[in-house]
Amino acid sequence: MTDAWPRLPVSAVVDILSGGTPKRSVPEYWGGDIQWASAKDIANAPGRKLHNASETITEAGLNNSATRFMPSGTIIITARGTVGAMAQLGAPMAFNQTCYAIIPSDDQVDNDYLFYALSATFRNAAALSHGTIFQTITTSTFDHWEIPVPPMGEQRRIAGVLGCLDDKIELNRRMAETLEEMARALFRSWFVDFEPVRAKQEGRWRSGESLPGLPAQLYESFSDRLEPSPLGPIPAGWQVAALGDIADAPRRGIKPDEIDASTPYIGLEHMPRRSIALGEWETAAKVASGKSAFQRGEILFGKLRPYFHKVGVAPLDGICSTDIIAIEPKAQEWASFVLFVVSSDEFVAYANQTSTGTRMPRTSWKAMSAYPIALPSAPIAQAFEDAVCATTERIAAQIHESQCLAAQRDALLPALMSAGSGQVTSYASIGPLS
Repeated sequence: MTDAWPRLPVSAVVDILSGGTPKRSVPEYWGGDIQWASAKDIANAPGRKLHNASETITEAGLNNSATRFMPSGTIIITARGTVGAMAQLGAPMAFNQTCYAIIPSDDQVDNDYLFYALSATFRNAAALSHGTIFQTITTSTFDHWEIPVPPMGEQRRIAGVLGCLDDKIELNRRMAETLEEMARALFRSWFVDFEPVRAKQEGRWRSGESLPGLPAQLYESFSDRLEPSPLGPIPAGWQVAALGDIADAPRRGIKPDEIDASTPYIGLEHMPRRSIALGEWETAAKVASGKSAFQRGEILFGKLRPYFHKVGVAPLDGICSTDIIAIEPKAQEWASFVLFVVSSDEFVAYANQTSTGTRMPRTSWKAMSAYPIALPSAPIAQAFEDAVCATTERIAAQIHESQCLAAQRDALLPALMSAGSGQVTSYASIGPLS
C-alpha cells in the first residue's frame, strides 16, 4: 500500500464557470443550432454523458447573454434545483445559470478522473459545518470540497476502469434505442401506414416474394385493398375495435405492511420519457403508502400528466406508484401490438386529451380502454409478436446487465478513490467490455 493520496480543494485544481440564459423576449435568440442545457437536462441525463439538451439557442443568443459554449467532455454540475447532479457533455453545448462548468485548471487532474472524484465525494461535500445540507452550490462551496489527487497515471487508470463500465452501460442504452426504433418502424408500417396492403395493391409485393419487413409467408395474411371505416381507410377484413377489447389493467392494490422491503419499486421518477426501456428502480424500503403490483412483461403507463410520455415494459416483478397503470394483453399474441399502441404519440395525445384535472391531470384506464383501433386478424398480430418479442426481451436483458454494471461501478468508485497504485492496477484488469 502506498502512502495516502493528497486531498485538495476542488477550487485549487479547477476553473469554475457559470452559465446564463438569453432573453426569452427576443425570439431571434432561440431555436438555433446551439444546444443549451439546463439543470433539468443535466439531472435527467440518461447516463454519464448528456448528448441532447431540451432547448437550442442561436449564435446571437450566445453572444448576447452570459451563457457559455463548452466543448464535449466538459463536466457540468447543477447548482440549484436538483443540487449536485453531474454529467459530462456528450456534444458541444451552452448552459444556463443554474449550473457550473468544472474545468481542470492545470495538469494536476485528469478531466475524466475529476468527474468520478466529484461523484465519489459529493455526499461529504454536501454537509456544511453547521450540519445542514446545502440547497445551492456557490463558488465558495468548491473551496471546502476536497477530492483525492493521486498521480496522473493513477488518475487515468481509475478513469479507465470506471469509464469502461459506463461506456458499456451507454452502449446498452443506445442499442435499446435502436431496437425500439426498429420495432416501432415495423409497427407503423403494418398498422398505421398499412404498407403491406399498399404494396400488394400497387403490385410491389407478389406471392412468394419478400420485401423489407414483409416476409413471403405473410403474403396471404394481408388484404390487397383498403376500405372505409369510422377511422378512415383500413385494410379489408380488419375491425374497428377499442383497446379494452384486447387489453386489460388488473387492479392489484397492495398495502405498505404487505410489502417486503426488498421488493423492486418503480415510481414516475424512475420512468424515462419516450422510451420503453425501464432501466431504473429502487427497493420498497421507504414505501409508506399503498401501491400497485405489476408483473414482468406488463406495460407500465404513467397516468399523471400523461403528456410526459412515460410508457415502458416492466423488466421484472415489483410494485409501482398508483399513478402508474399496469396494462396486460388479454392474449399473448396481442402483447407487442398493445405495447406499441399505448406508447405511440397518437395514444399519448389521446390519453392527455381525456385526462381530468387542471394542475395535475390524470387519465384513467376507463378512458384509455375506449381508444379506437384498427384491429388486425389474430394471425397478423401473432406475426408481429413473433417479429418483435425478441426485441423487448433483448432490451430487458440489457437493462439487467446495465444494472449489474452500475452496481459494480458504484462499488468500485469509493474503493478506487482510496486505493493505492497496486490496487488500481489490479482493478484495471477488468479490461474493456464487449
